[in-house]
Amino acid sequence: MRAREPGGPTRVGGDVGELVVLWVGVPLLGAAVGGLLPLVADWVAGLPWAPVQGWFELVAGLPYRRALAGGVTLGVLAGLFVAHVGTRERLIVTVDRSGVRWRRDGVDRELPRHTVTAVFVDGRELVLLGPAGAELTRERSDLSRRRLRDAFDGHGWPWRDADPHRDAYRRWVEGLPDLPPGADPLLRARQRAVDADRGRDVRELRGELARIGVVVRDEGGRQYWRVAPRPGGQAPPQP
Repeated sequence: MRAREPGGPTRVGGDVGELVVLWVGVPLLGAAVGGLLPLVADWVAGLPWAPVQGWFELVAGLPYRRALAGGVTLGVLAGLFVAHVGTRERLIVTVDRSGVRWRRDGVDRELPRHTVTAVFVDGRELVLLGPAGAELTRERSDLSRRRLRDAFDGHGWPWRDADPHRDAYRRWVEGLPDLPPGADPLLRARQRAVDADRGRDVRELRGELARIGVVVRDEGGRQYWRVAPRPGGQAPPQP
């Protein structure tokens, strides 16, 4: 949803329809799946390779109405949990002429307009760059590229249709001689985190790399890197 008063900020995200899907649609889907549990429990319990067979045997042994009520209740609770997590993980971006604010996981962050030299969407990530191409933030989101462009462009921000430094990226290969000191072990650890889908570690290691002047992006499970000034405008150390 975009909410904007004349001359006021523009908000992208927090769509009421999205909340309805999360808090109504997902629990209803959970209830439907849970309602099928007593119908398939006996069949699944008979499969030698099925996981947690003991639980399915327990459900199969219950009276149908009790099993149905329990399955629906568990499905609704699971759906509510998914809705809670999904609501917290939504990205909400608010833009005006003085700065940008975004909220995720109950945490608010912001950047003043004068620190940003480019804004664009890279795949499913919103990226803001600072002077000389330093990456200020990279936030994964499902927000519409068009709505983000309209919001930033409408307040005079330097929107770009693509990453202006895309041609500077190189694929990371372990042991490259021209990486800044300390970057190779961080990229190695980050690749393991990417392979294991450990999102928090991936983000934290991105921040560690930024501190030594390395900007990293992911594509198809592979890491690509380029050199940029460290926070504060310092050039990265030379190998």
